[in-house]
Amino acid sequence: MVAPTNGRAVNKTLHVDALIQAIKADFGKLTDHRAQNAKIALDDAIMSAFAVFHLKDQSLLAFDERRRREPENLHTVYGVTGIPCDSQMRAILDEVDPDYLRPAFRTVFRRLQRGKKLESMTLLGGHYLLSGDGTGFYSSTKVASPYCLKKTRRNGTELYYQQMYAAALVHPDCREVIPFFPEMITRQDGSAKNDCERNAARRFFEALRREHPHLKLIVTEDALSSNAPHIEDLQRLNLRFILGVKPGDHQFLFSLVDDAIAQGKVTELQQVDSNDPGKIHFFRFINQVPLNQSRQDLLVNFLEYWQVDKNNKVTRFSWVTDLTITPENVEEVMRAGRARWKIENETFNTLKNQGYNLEHNYGLGKKHLSAVFAILMMLAFLVDQVQQMSCHLFQAALKELGSKRALWEMMRNYFRIFRVDSMETIFRVLVYGPGGYIVMERDWLGG
Repeated sequence: MVAPTNGRAVNKTLHVDALIQAIKADFGKLTDHRAQNAKIALDDAIMSAFAVFHLKDQSLLAFDERRRREPENLHTVYGVTGIPCDSQMRAILDEVDPDYLRPAFRTVFRRLQRGKKLESMTLLGGHYLLSGDGTGFYSSTKVASPYCLKKTRRNGTELYYQQMYAAALVHPDCREVIPFFPEMITRQDGSAKNDCERNAARRFFEALRREHPHLKLIVTEDALSSNAPHIEDLQRLNLRFILGVKPGDHQFLFSLVDDAIAQGKVTELQQVDSNDPGKIHFFRFINQVPLNQSRQDLLVNFLEYWQVDKNNKVTRFSWVTDLTITPENVEEVMRAGRARWKIENETFNTLKNQGYNLEHNYGLGKKHLSAVFAILMMLAFLVDQVQQMSCHLFQAALKELGSKRALWEMMRNYFRIFRVDSMETIFRVLVYGPGGYIVMERDWLGG
């Protein structure tokens, strides 16, 4: 067992129960346009769906069984008064505008800011690194809604699908990521055309700047984002950038760099890895070069990096950025560019493979149901990431059980078997054993 620290207080604003209460309060402020005699309150329906993803239930039927067998715990832990059955939940949430869920993300983020938990994630002059990309969350060859995108496969079948553009704060040295409210890539109201990732990214960054106008951000994305319109959007919104580039997609830029190398205008550095003497790092950079032939007025700074290991395996990356590259910051710029993969590995792969079931069909609906489910799943993931970053009980429970899947399973087991008054009680039992639920008042008030 992990060594007991029962007297250690949890953070009174960032521990899981405080965040659940704050999220429930945000949902309680939403306007319910349904009839006043609706049996299930809107905030109860949304909070019940959040519980599905926070408890990592694998289906709505599993939650429906929980509703019948464990209603007291849903009342005490999630503050749900009227618990909808699965069909009621689908019907209610299908009509919910996904933007209604934005305030909950802002609430959690502001608590992280006030709690000083984000300061360790800054780099390159006090900036936060924001990694973004698109991912799918629904696809079918049979079932579609008016909001689904559509494409014809080579065999002639139609594929209906929905995606989202998602972005999270990342750091090269931090395992946790902090996601923002995602932007849906779905067919827009009244449109006969497919939406696309580029348009969704534009909407995402415009909304991000409205909500966080002064946040110092460096955006890092893949090579598809290294185009003039997107870079100009980022500049207009006062967002710095480190964007991937590839020789096949940016031939003019790489040809120009090759000419600059021949003329001795490119700075080249190399260093032996301090932790692995068999690995050598190579850097090549030049500032203020045109992005492409058609927009030679748009100047960027170019960095190429490659490493060679003891087996002579070469790994190569290249980026453009608006940050002036120097010998002093070139390694930090490189590490920031490589951290882009955290949106894939620590975000999308976690959501798909560590119990959140991102690609599982919880319900499509006729309007917004699948989007609302995807957003609430991301919100549950955000709450878990905050716990992983700031809650000693969550950290100890994860260490004790060895994996997140095991932790989620034990959480559900205790939730099913015992009557509990909070998630903190469950974590204390997981860490300290059966007597862990006995806590002193000062532990509950926190510090």
